[in-house]
Amino acid sequence: MKLLVELNQSQRVALGGLLVILLPCFFPTLFTPLGRASPSIFSEWNAPKPRHLQLLKGALQLQTSDRQQANLWSPLANQGWKPCVDSADTPLLPKKSQGYVQVFLDGGLNQQRMGICDAVAVAKILNATLVIPHLEVNPVWQDSSSFTEIFDIDHFINVLKDDIFITKELPSKYSWSTREYYATGIRATRIKTAPLHASAIWYLENVLPVLQSYGIAALAPFSHRLAFDNLPAYIQRLRCKVNFEALVFVPHIKALGEALVNRIRYPPIESGAGGTEYLQDRTNEINHKQGAGKFVVLHLRFDKDMAAHSACDFGGGKAEKMALAKYRQVIWQGRVLKSQFTDEELRNQGRCPLTPEEIGLLLAALGFSNTTRLYLASHKVYGGEARISTLRKLFPLMEDKKSLASAEELAKVEGKASLLAAVDYYVSMHSDIFISASPGNMHNALVGHRAYKNLKTIRPNMALLGQLFLNKSIEWSEFQQAVLNGHKSRQGQIRFRKEKSIYTYPIPDCMCQA
Repeated sequence: MKLLVELNQSQRVALGGLLVILLPCFFPTLFTPLGRASPSIFSEWNAPKPRHLQLLKGALQLQTSDRQQANLWSPLANQGWKPCVDSADTPLLPKKSQGYVQVFLDGGLNQQRMGICDAVAVAKILNATLVIPHLEVNPVWQDSSSFTEIFDIDHFINVLKDDIFITKELPSKYSWSTREYYATGIRATRIKTAPLHASAIWYLENVLPVLQSYGIAALAPFSHRLAFDNLPAYIQRLRCKVNFEALVFVPHIKALGEALVNRIRYPPIESGAGGTEYLQDRTNEINHKQGAGKFVVLHLRFDKDMAAHSACDFGGGKAEKMALAKYRQVIWQGRVLKSQFTDEELRNQGRCPLTPEEIGLLLAALGFSNTTRLYLASHKVYGGEARISTLRKLFPLMEDKKSLASAEELAKVEGKASLLAAVDYYVSMHSDIFISASPGNMHNALVGHRAYKNLKTIRPNMALLGQLFLNKSIEWSEFQQAVLNGHKSRQGQIRFRKEKSIYTYPIPDCMCQA
């Protein structure tokens, strides 16, 4: 009998082992990435523990003086520059257009935004009519949002009516010129050869003849296909005018964004039952009595694509390393190679994205207290809630779209990455302070837009922070002092553009000395 029981136990163990081996065969999606937007399930079972416990202890005991808080939240002083997007030497619109220009824009919201600005400039260079740009389906988040779902098209046309010809759709005789048409073969009207940062002369020599021959030209691919230098001043200012004046979000995005801003500035009041409720319409009298609350937006760019691209170690152990390596192979088929640098070398160079824990320690060192109202702008954090638990411990008043808005309010944007990003962009532009955990398209776009409005924006010193976080014996006071010293001139002070994006560095192209 005893032998039979032992045999049954052995059989059960063997059967269990066999199931573990066969499980990936029957349920492969449990072990492989479900797509760019979805992590492999097992890669996130082991939530990483805090990596900087000594610093975390100091941050949790942080006390900041009233003077520190006043300095931190004070707006930027006038720096002697003002928006300047109209140019006296802009050529008048010709009586007749040279033809129609189509562009097909890929990437996320902010990459597409820059492409729209460049498309307007190219249409001006060619004296052509711009067809409202076609936004490709986002390959990362599978978002099919169109121009008219994101941007106020009538405002766009009205602001630019004296600069270029714009049409919402092609005349019927060109109805054949669709995205599907250009995907089915080589077409004489499609320009595929535009080099990165092409000059105005390139467009006049290579695209204008197509317009004159066929009446239409389609530019695809188009991202980053116009130079930032050696262009007439009026073309540069036109690009600025598009980015900072013509591109505004559709009314329902603006309304939702404004509602979120109001709710984080004026937190919910306690109800008699001990719960909370949001006041939809606060009177001016109440607003005046309470005073406008201040808040900071944190763009937490820590999705799986970012983590996989960086080749850095984020504390998830072997399981995380294997999952990210597999993700690179499945999604990019070897196009993203293993870094030749070690994790320590990458951090010393400032090339590792800040984890939620690390950006939380940075905010605390800068003087943000645990009573800070913090709005989290992000689409999907790699590791989910477990990954941001330390950040939430440091800043318990942290909010985001889902915590501030009702299900009915989110219904119009839910599942649409570009619309969700647009809401975050709107809130970010109306915050007292903006900070991004890592450089990227949204960071670059908001750094430029907030510089144009002279708003405070903190740019993390990635190299300094990488070196500080490598020092496992550093005390909180030393860490905080190093952070404060390293960020004195990184809070929105004027930075001139030098062979970089006009959309990130709008001075002097988009602004004049006041």
